[in-house]
Amino acid sequence: MRAPYKTTAIFDEASLPAALRREHSTKAGVWGIIRVLEGRLALHRADETIVLTPDRPGLIAPEEPHHVEPLGPMRMCVEFYDRPPEQLG
Repeated sequence: MRAPYKTTAIFDEASLPAALRREHSTKAGVWGIIRVLEGRLALHRADETIVLTPDRPGLIAPEEPHHVEPLGPMRMCVEFYDRPPEQLG
């Protein structure tokens, strides 16, 4: 699998930036994968909420509005790609 071109720092429930807690989106042509390393994180989209865990990462499509919410103690990061994950490799 191709490596991400950028990965955020690892955030916990206290250090998760306000910008990720409110609605935002990636730029055109940028896919994100939210990786939960420990605990649980809610991924809120316009039409659904998904609980992410270490076994269930979250895919963010380009320009897709979303925000995240810690569900107790957690650690997470975001990986950024310049093509859809199914094309990585």
